[in-house]
Amino acid sequence: MSDAATLGSPAAVFTQLWLLAFGGTNSVLPEMQHQVVELHPWLTASEFAALFALAQPAPGPNMLVVTLIGWRVAALPGALVTTLGVAGPSSVLTFIGSGLWYRFRDARWRRQVQAGLMPVTAGLVMASAAMLIRTTSTESGTASITIAATVLFLFSRLHPLLVLGAAAAMGATGLLD
Repeated sequence: MSDAATLGSPAAVFTQLWLLAFGGTNSVLPEMQHQVVELHPWLTASEFAALFALAQPAPGPNMLVVTLIGWRVAALPGALVTTLGVAGPSSVLTFIGSGLWYRFRDARWRRQVQAGLMPVTAGLVMASAAMLIRTTSTESGTASITIAATVLFLFSRLHPLLVLGAAAAMGATGLLD
């Protein structure tokens, strides 16, 4: 799928997603998964979750999952098209909008818009988490580790990489089977 004619579909999908990405790319994961797994069966649900997990510890923005999906779909041209589809338009809009946003920093309507967008963003991120949990917690062992990790993240001060490392070690040793 790496010729120019077939790159239009991933470009269209990821360019549309940037419109919804309040709070970053993680806020549109359910729609991204719907597009990539169900509408355009480029990946399976477990492949999507694996690419998301692979992108998270990488340095830089958490939108790297978009690049990995593009790479999986159409190698380097796909990675470039999907990354530019998400990052290009939003970068231009942010550059233009930031001047206006700053100009009206003391306006009452701006504070109201910002206050209204915070719960929308939180809801979109929670929907993303729920979608990933449904996709990855298919057995009792993985569901148990997801619940335990969530409790540790919420109620302890453990570094997240320690929790993730322990979960990975349990999976590697077969304790989740």
